[in-house]
Amino acid sequence: MKITRIPVLSDNYVFVLFEEEQKIAAVVDPAVAEPVLQYVKEIDAELIAIFNTHHHMDHVGGNKTLIKHFPNLCVYGGIEDKNRIPGQQIFLQEGDTVSFGDRVGEVFFVPGHTRGHIAYYFPPVEETEAGELFCGDTLFAGGCGRLFEGTPSQMVNSLSKLRALPDNTRVWCAHEYTLNNLKFALTVERENRALQNRYAEVQAARNQGIATVPSILGLEKETNPFLRWDNSYLQEKTKMKEPARVFGRLRGMKDQF
Repeated sequence: MKITRIPVLSDNYVFVLFEEEQKIAAVVDPAVAEPVLQYVKEIDAELIAIFNTHHHMDHVGGNKTLIKHFPNLCVYGGIEDKNRIPGQQIFLQEGDTVSFGDRVGEVFFVPGHTRGHIAYYFPPVEETEAGELFCGDTLFAGGCGRLFEGTPSQMVNSLSKLRALPDNTRVWCAHEYTLNNLKFALTVERENRALQNRYAEVQAARNQGIATVPSILGLEKETNPFLRWDNSYLQEKTKMKEPARVFGRLRGMKDQF
């Protein structure tokens, strides 16, 4: 399964999955349709699926146009997003699976950013390979999504599910927010050497226009404060110990950053 990252709007990423032998494609969170249509034409593939993570327009804005061009494609989304995702046909919940070519993806219910947010995880075919996580706006490189419809407790529970995946999992988050996220992270954990190194690398990459997505989950566990609510330094920094309270204080600080 080949994955192509398409930058759209100001900072969004749309991901196209391509199965070369069968000449089929799927798209994750098509904010707009035109770049997807162009790429699918270039690779001479039939678009058979839209995998939506949540209902926000910068993730579903291209659905209707893509459906017009490919009437037989199937639109997936979370069951809690019923009537909120254009053209949705399949209503997924925790523990469901989705298929694309010879790959089977696992569905995680990860509310917090929105009440109906889901994530898709495609385990590796071989043990030495990396799994692929499409997490929308729940987990970002160096950060996490704002809590528009959920609570800190929900988000900690959701992120705990993703944090439990293998360290070599590739994290395909939907926005290029990494540099700003790491700037904030340094304000709360400045002595973290791995974080310092990562910030320098990301800053150099962005200065050259290089994308920072996908990230690697193991690196997120070392440097992303929103996965580190049980870190003693951050507990001292927030003057909290209970995971949801640590996370909530960090999220509040980031909202004001």
